[in-house]
Amino acid sequence: MRLDLLCHHRWSVGVLAELHRGGGGAKFVTLERRLRVPRDSLVRTLAALRRLRLVRRNPGYGHPMRPEYLLAPAGERLAPACARLDAFLKRSGVAEQALRKWSLPVTLALARGAGRFGEVRDALPGITARALTLAFLALESADLVERRVTEGRPPGTAYRLTRRGRRLAPAVSAVAT
Repeated sequence: MRLDLLCHHRWSVGVLAELHRGGGGAKFVTLERRLRVPRDSLVRTLAALRRLRLVRRNPGYGHPMRPEYLLAPAGERLAPACARLDAFLKRSGVAEQALRKWSLPVTLALARGAGRFGEVRDALPGITARALTLAFLALESADLVERRVTEGRPPGTAYRLTRRGRRLAPAVSAVAT
């Protein structure tokens, strides 16, 4: 799964994690309450997850006890990794910053060896310079990434994962594969 597609919606990882915790399915209202997500955001997230074929509507919906949304086969494979990532982010207290649109893809690019702004931008097709800057700022505020100005002419800037960021990287890699 391309991480940038999954992370396009802030709630995607949480929805997949919650469906996994719910035994593979859940009602809309249950997702809304457990994730504390605005209704419109959840509608958009579920629609995106359906387009990615990670989630499907329950074809037998109608009985009050049946879940409305189920994990599709691809979602069943991805959801356990999303549940581990979600738990790590909540335990670490960095979910708000890490679940922004480009934060996890940037973390993965840094874990795979990119270190300079241009290298990270090249590793993430579709990211703009502004979006990358905002992702770096969010990750720095969460103490997941550190920025260093290197000596030399001209001076350069290098980014790398902090210890906390390095602990996050395996969970992000598991979602990206």
